[in-house]
Formats: sequence, C-alpha cells, structure tokens
Amino acid sequence: MAEKTLILWVDDEIDLLTPHRLFLEQKGYEILCATNGYDALDLIAQHAPAIVFLDENMPGMSGLDTLGQLKSRRPDVPVVMVTKSEEENLMEQAIGQKIADYLVKPVNPSQLLLCIKKHTEARRLITETAQNQYRSQFAAIAQQTLECRTFGDWAELYQRLVYWELELQHVRTMDDILTAQKSEANIGFGKFVRRNYLDWIAHPDAPDTPLTTDRLLSRRVLPLLDAGERVVLIVIDNCRLDQWELLRQILAPDFDIQTELYCSILPTATQFARNALFAGLMPAQIKKLYPQYWVESDDEASQNQYENQLLSTFFERHRRHKMSCGYYKIYDAEAGERLINIYPRYRHNNLNAFVYNFVDTLSHARTDTKVIKELATTEAAYRTLTRSWFEHSPLYELMMQLRAEGTKILLTTDHGSIRVDRPVRITAPRDATTNLRFKAGRNLQFNPKEAFEIRNPDEAGLPRIGGIAATFAIATEQNFFVYPTNFSHYAQLYNDTFQHGGISMEEMIVPLATLK
Repeated sequence: MAEKTLILWVDDEIDLLTPHRLFLEQKGYEILCATNGYDALDLIAQHAPAIVFLDENMPGMSGLDTLGQLKSRRPDVPVVMVTKSEEENLMEQAIGQKIADYLVKPVNPSQLLLCIKKHTEARRLITETAQNQYRSQFAAIAQQTLECRTFGDWAELYQRLVYWELELQHVRTMDDILTAQKSEANIGFGKFVRRNYLDWIAHPDAPDTPLTTDRLLSRRVLPLLDAGERVVLIVIDNCRLDQWELLRQILAPDFDIQTELYCSILPTATQFARNALFAGLMPAQIKKLYPQYWVESDDEASQNQYENQLLSTFFERHRRHKMSCGYYKIYDAEAGERLINIYPRYRHNNLNAFVYNFVDTLSHARTDTKVIKELATTEAAYRTLTRSWFEHSPLYELMMQLRAEGTKILLTTDHGSIRVDRPVRITAPRDATTNLRFKAGRNLQFNPKEAFEIRNPDEAGLPRIGGIAATFAIATEQNFFVYPTNFSHYAQLYNDTFQHGGISMEEMIVPLATLK
C-alpha cells in the first residue's frame, strides 16, 4: 500500500474545519492537527509533513512567528499561509519568509486539494505530462526531420528538440528515445550541410543562405551602432543552444530577450569561427589581407590572440573611423572581477566586445579531468554546471550592471559542441591538425561516408593548411577521428567527450540573443 501524504494543519479553530479534513482524508491524505504554534513545532519535530497549512491569526505565537520557526527547522517543507486578512503588508512579510502559497478564508475543499497537488505532486504531474506530450509528438518530429529544406527549417527542428531535452532532462527512461531521435536528425542535417554549405559561401546574399559567423558584425551589430546605440557584445566560447536556454531562464526576469539562431562556419572551431566573427571575414580572407593576424598553431590560446586587432580592421574596412570599440578576454573569475572594476574606462565606447572562455574550458576539462567527468556524467549535468557557473560568475554581475545603465547587450557564441561516441579511422601526415572533429592537411585518407571532404579549401573560404595540396575532412554526426596507431586506446580515451569542429546541429546552429 502506498504511503499516505502527511499534512500538518495549524489553526486555533481546527474543529470548525472538520468537513475539510474529512474531504482530504477521503482523497487519501493523512492530517495532523495543531491549535497553536507551540504544538505545531512539537509535531514537526516528530513528523515529516509534505506540506503545512498555517493560520495567520492565532493567540500566543502568531502565524508569522510560527512560520519563521517552522522554516528554520524544516526549510524544505512548503508552508501555505491561511488568513482572513488581505493586507498588503502582511502578505509581503509572509512572502519575505518564503511561504509557498497564500489562501484567504473562507477556503473551499477544492482550493485545498489543488494547493496540495501543486506543492507536493507538481514535479510528478509535470513529468508525466511532458512524457505523454513528447510521445504524442514523436511521429511529428520524425516527419519534420524528413521535411526540412532550409537552414531555418533545421534551426526550428533543433529548437524543438532542445525544448524536449530540457523538459525531459530528469526522466532517465526517455533519454535513449530522445537521443536516438536527435541522432537521426543530425544524420539528416549532415547531409543537408554537405549539399549546401559551399553554395552558402559562394553566394552569401542568396535568399536561402543563412546568417553566418563572418557576417554577424555587419548584419546585426553595425545597424545598431549606426542607429546611435551603445552595444556590449558578449561572446561565450563554445556555448550551445541548450546551455543558453538555462542562462536565458536566469536572465528573463530582468531583460526583454529575443533569440535568433544563425550558422557557425566550418570548421566549428575557435581558430576559424571566432576569428571570422571579429574580423567580419572568412578565414581565407583574414590570412590573405592580414597574414600577421592569422596563426596556424595547434595552441588555441595563440590562435585567437589577435581578436582585438581583427575587430579594429573591421571598423576600418567599413569606414566607421569615428566609432570607438573596446575588447577584453576573460579566462577566469579573477579576470572577470577585474573587468567589473575597470569597466568605467570602457563605458564610453560605441561597442565593447567581451569574450568569456569558461564553457570551452569546462568542455576541455571534462575530457582531461576526472573530477569534472564525475560532475558532468550526462548532458543534463553538463548544462547544470554551466548554469551554476553563470549564476555565481562576474559575467552575471556585469550584465546586471549593464542592465542598470540601459545598455543593449548582444550575447552569442562562436560554435557549440557535441558529445562524441563513434571513433572513425583517418590517416594523415604528422603536420595535420590535431582536432578530433576535423583534419586539415595533405593526403588525408578516411571513409567519405563518415566526414565531409573539402577538396578545395578556397571554395569554403578556408586557408590551405599544410601546403597547396591540403584538404579538409570534417566529421559529421557523433564521429571523431582517431589515427590507426593505438586506435583502441585513443578511441576509448575520447569516447563520450564533448568536442567541436565538425558538422552537427549542436555545433553549427548557435544562438544570438538581444537583451534590453
């Protein structure tokens, strides 16, 4: 027999509430009664009620005083204040002491039942409803996957899958079903990108070409600056849509937020995507026009050491000589705190660009650090770590400061990441790039079904890395490249890690949020 839900009801006129108690008992609830605050504290010390109904006006210890004592002893138990008074001051005091709900006498049995279910069974009911709704939409999502024809279609599908991923993140029984559906979608998305990507680069102004990283500044930032807005551009490296959705939930009470999805260029790696973002150029153009700012090292820190200079070249090329811009890169909390302290010297700029590396650092740490692997065992746990960082980060503090000033904020990323679980063989020379999701170099040998081959890098706006005969191999779906030497060792080492550089919805379909 299922254990009955225990309710503690505290009211000096409890005898008058017998019909309500009988109604709840018939519904399967067990009621503990107290006529004063002192007895209520004794009962809560001996029992663990699921919810407390507390009368506000009682002789002796008042309802508010009892509330304070109850919350200090059982802070996790929801307390519902029941009162005859609707005074605003009384409500504010009760809310300040973290009541779960507020009922005004006379209450009817249906009100009580709804209140109990809301605070004791809400999670179960929400979960069950979400599961049923997802099951009912499963076929429609599968059909939508088959009908996607444009980047916008795929972005809409990905947004829908992320919605269900967040709704069902605590339901382990649905993990395999949703993961399989997302995997099927990524297969279709990979085929779509292979067919269309080179056309997008060749015809950036065509109707079906999505907004890409290299045009973000000219299409979204310059119009705001030309309209006289002061803008802060925040780039959170390697931040996926699902992670952004959790950050959006934190920011929603304080900002009017609009989010659009655009396309990260290939390879979806910091060296290419973020340099393209700040230069407003494709990587091949950067190397041609500003060779001093293009670095082909495998060291990620050195690959992006000229973002400030590239941002300046953007304003020069677009003849915005009178516009001032600032740039600051944040690798850790100390640098974030430093930015808050020195922000007044940036305040006068038309545009400030701040780059935050935490999410990318977290992604790499999950690969290299055992503790982080234990903390981020699932996609949901990985997202939660991102949320926890943001809530307590100097970035959140800075955004609240910008809000107070009325500054418009654009928040975006350079690319996302995907959890890889399928090692695929590739043969490449020693000087080829080391990224697990893409390779650039000469004489690359791999299964063409497992990657997108760019034989002519010029067509993709990419420099030739490794000589005139160099090509690119970009992994699709959940694949990651492993050399034949010690294949099993490295396949096991990098399996179930978050990587970027390849073709997937998670890596290529990225958010751009406008906050005001």
